[in-house]
Amino acid sequence: MGDVVAVLVFFAMNGVVFGSWASRVPALAAQVDAAEGVLGLALLGASVGMIAAASVAGRLCAVHGARRVLGVSTLASAAAAPLLGLAPSPLLLGLALVLLGACVGTFDVAMNVAAVTVIRATGRPMMPVFHAGFSFGGLLGAAGAYAAVTAGLAPFAHLVVVGVVVAAASIAFVRQVPDEVRQTDAPVAKGPAPFRRPVLWLLAAVALCSAVAEGASADWSALFAAEYRGMGEATAALVYGAFSIAMAVTRLFGEWAQRRFGPQRLLVVGALVGGGGLVLSAATSAPALTFAGFALAGVGLAYMFPVALDLAAAAGRRADGTGGERELGFVTAIAYSGFLAGPPLIGGIAHLTDLAFALGVAGVIACVIAPAALAARAAARREEIVRV
Repeated sequence: MGDVVAVLVFFAMNGVVFGSWASRVPALAAQVDAAEGVLGLALLGASVGMIAAASVAGRLCAVHGARRVLGVSTLASAAAAPLLGLAPSPLLLGLALVLLGACVGTFDVAMNVAAVTVIRATGRPMMPVFHAGFSFGGLLGAAGAYAAVTAGLAPFAHLVVVGVVVAAASIAFVRQVPDEVRQTDAPVAKGPAPFRRPVLWLLAAVALCSAVAEGASADWSALFAAEYRGMGEATAALVYGAFSIAMAVTRLFGEWAQRRFGPQRLLVVGALVGGGGLVLSAATSAPALTFAGFALAGVGLAYMFPVALDLAAAAGRRADGTGGERELGFVTAIAYSGFLAGPPLIGGIAHLTDLAFALGVAGVIACVIAPAALAARAAARREEIVRV
């Protein structure tokens, strides 16, 4: 049980880091005196760092073990976050975000690899539950940011406090994080590279579409509610809250849902529910249905990313029960590109049409997860036949 709690703590701390710095973007923009376009370029630094790190973090975990990589990357994230509060220009803010993104991206892959180890040891499909820890950590980070703003703390002081909390949690729990133990001393057969395996590309497509739809909900829901549905600023902010809380709470039931329905059915049904929720929000003019649509999007998208990672790790499992680090890192790196490309994609479509149409497109992208998940299952079965 201690290893489950320890891994949950690291998921929560990852969410705390993300929720803390993301909630201080307005203050950071004022700090570097950046216009929206320039700020947008600076903010891309976080995604660039995350993509670059995720592509190698899986291999680091395979060589050094998830526990060691997780401990180092968590402390590095805690140290890097306050640097945002020291950046005097958009360029230096962007570079600081590249560094933070690389640290958090490594942290992210390592915690998911550790989660896979717990899942294999316990036989419990807990990946969505671990990701609930991230969701609630993000909400906690946002609440902490609100308290910091209310108390008049500058971003640097606030993020120093966050860094101390995250570092202390890492030191307290890292020893309880499990590493996979190989059952044989024979050389490990690496198998084909992840990019040569269709099943991993299809699972990456699931995670990518999920990232685009989730990013669209996170970045545009409040603006859409305020400008297109006539809600006040405070009420519009609650629309994003409805999405986030619905996702977090739904993930808490992930173990039961995965046992009851199976991973592929969760992906297919969740894609249709999440995509349908976004389309509903885009198509209706009633504020209550806008809330309901984004809440449905949170429910439907809740399992997409964690289940895709769970299946990716399973696709890389070796005969001795270990493995999957490279495969998980591959899928994560491609998924991060969705967080990178999603906001400008939706923004560009909104510029050419309007935001309601753009959110409808995001809903259609979410629905693409359903055929991708079915194709991934078929590809996995074909691989098993070839192996036999």
